[in-house]
Amino acid sequence: MLPRFAIEIPEAGELDPRTLFGDEQPRIWLEIGFGGGEHLACQAERHPETGFIGCEVFENGIVSLLAHVEHCDLANIRIFADDARLLIAALPSASVARVFVLFPDPWPKRRHHKRRIVSRETLDRLAEIMADDAELRLATDETDHLCWMLEHLTDHPSFEWLARRPLDWRERPRDWPSTRYEEKARLAGRSPAFLRARRRPRFAG
Repeated sequence: MLPRFAIEIPEAGELDPRTLFGDEQPRIWLEIGFGGGEHLACQAERHPETGFIGCEVFENGIVSLLAHVEHCDLANIRIFADDARLLIAALPSASVARVFVLFPDPWPKRRHHKRRIVSRETLDRLAEIMADDAELRLATDETDHLCWMLEHLTDHPSFEWLARRPLDWRERPRDWPSTRYEEKARLAGRSPAFLRARRRPRFAG
């Protein structure tokens, strides 16, 4: 099934995500590292008017997502089976309405922190491809990684953290489907955090 849903970056280097879908979906959402694909598939089923792009390098996760696609007969999902940063670099400015980075590898050893996907460099590029007022959703169950995410997110001038009370990040919003990683964390006694941020308008006023 993968050839039907796989994304290839054009030789010219820029990819218009709307052309990936037959009826040119007016809204594009991106999930970086979709794991088993249950979140992505659920969102795609709930929002058939939206085009979804999922990035994942692990074969088992891709196979799992394709099983969801087949079972639910989903036509609004496309898959990039390579480093998400390559895809992000190819997407045009203000082309994405929502981005998900859910339970990424925390790379706990200090010498590996530079490999964490939530970084100033990645946030810079996400800010470029996200439309004004687009939403960025992050999740983690590692305390140190949560501090890292919050530090980079709140330090970035293009993003506004939307939490106004503790429950805004301690409880998963109703429109945010759970994942196997969340369930695994809770079984292990860890409390996941759910962060929502808004891409600030480029030209205020």
